[in-house]
Amino acid sequence: MEAFDRIVIGGGPGGYVAAIRMAQLGSKVALVERESVIGGTCLRVGCIPSKVLLESSELYFAARQRFAEHGLRVTQDGITFDLAAMMARKTRLVQELTDGLAQLMKKNQVTVFRGRGRLQGNAVVQVAGDAGPVELTAPAIVLATGSVPVALPGFAFDGQHIVSSTEALAFDHVPEHLVVVGGGAIGLELGSLWCRLGAHVTVVELLPQIVPFADKQAVQLLSRALKKQGLDILVGARVEQAKIEGDELVVSVRDKKGENLELCCDKLLVAVGRRPYTTGLGLEQAGVALEQGGRVQVDDCYATSAAGIYAIGDLIKGPMLAHKAEDEGVALAELLAGKAGHVSYDAIPSVVYTSPELAQVGLSEEQAKERGLAVRIGKFFFKGNGRAKSLGEEDGMVKLIADAHTDRLVGAHIVGPRASELIAEVVVAIELGASAEDLGRTVHAHPTLSEAIKEAALAVEGRAIHG
Repeated sequence: MEAFDRIVIGGGPGGYVAAIRMAQLGSKVALVERESVIGGTCLRVGCIPSKVLLESSELYFAARQRFAEHGLRVTQDGITFDLAAMMARKTRLVQELTDGLAQLMKKNQVTVFRGRGRLQGNAVVQVAGDAGPVELTAPAIVLATGSVPVALPGFAFDGQHIVSSTEALAFDHVPEHLVVVGGGAIGLELGSLWCRLGAHVTVVELLPQIVPFADKQAVQLLSRALKKQGLDILVGARVEQAKIEGDELVVSVRDKKGENLELCCDKLLVAVGRRPYTTGLGLEQAGVALEQGGRVQVDDCYATSAAGIYAIGDLIKGPMLAHKAEDEGVALAELLAGKAGHVSYDAIPSVVYTSPELAQVGLSEEQAKERGLAVRIGKFFFKGNGRAKSLGEEDGMVKLIADAHTDRLVGAHIVGPRASELIAEVVVAIELGASAEDLGRTVHAHPTLSEAIKEAALAVEGRAIHG
């Protein structure tokens, strides 16, 4: 049995970041990962590969649909795409990043064990690898095994007709008709990707709007833009049955009017969420309690009900986001070292990487009203921004929400170009307790997209210059 100061089970964003920070703080760390490479779902079959393919598809779409307005002449027959080359680029970039993580483990002297980790009790973890079982021990064990896609009852994944996001990132041809169940980030991103490459895409969302918990006005702008790009979006609709007829899949849908629709497609992507991955961890035997929904129960310091065992990331409450898991990994490492580790849960951004992008942080206007919080709203539309016009990307807006009494920023919602990058400025502002006036009085370079944030901040007091 090999002894360590810390054992981390799971090499995704939360796990590998926790391991690095623990090593930086002087601990002897073991990282247990069941896959052949480190990086987890996000790096291998999630965040990174999806963004690689989204960028490739967006360039192709721009060449066909938008180059002409820039004076760039491309005939319809003058540009094609090589799907195999796109996939090869995705694989290459993922490999480069996973190789980089392997080097980081060596640099920080983190010992990596390949195999499935299982809690044995008494501060022991058994790793079942190709070379046989190995036992490790440490006074602190961190669970960071992430999550897996949720399957709908009656719609079991078969990897061919009914697929998860993993398979949808590796199609060997463009589907003629792709039906996407779920109008959240994953469903919309993958739907956009294949729509740009020529697929007919239908998104079916059970709730009254896509991106169900986002600001309603922001969603309206996003929905309008996506429909203009060719996505069919059915909200308030339920997928009831799917049956294979020859090479086709016939999907029965009940729409918001209660009428039955039959959609014939070759692929059905189920993207209705993810669930914590705890299979084979030995939680019950170790005395680790679960909450409703299968999440691991933890206190404010990420400690589970079992002494010496901690959990972070998708296993515990909160949004299933890679950056949330990373910050929890750092916070836990610092708490275990006697430092003041902390995560600001009110300042965690989320992004939908469609085109335009949707990025948000903090409260929506609807959430503020539900809490009885008096707010003032500032908006600025990208059609009034010179940089957005030069990019040819004028869809969307910046919407800032400030406490009506203190002017402190409590939320931001951006639909538009580079929203994923722009949101960081408001995240910092919320983290530091800044007011709308603080942002409005900050000099922004001209011409930039970020000027839209300044204008929205000025609009909170009715002082926008260009809007």
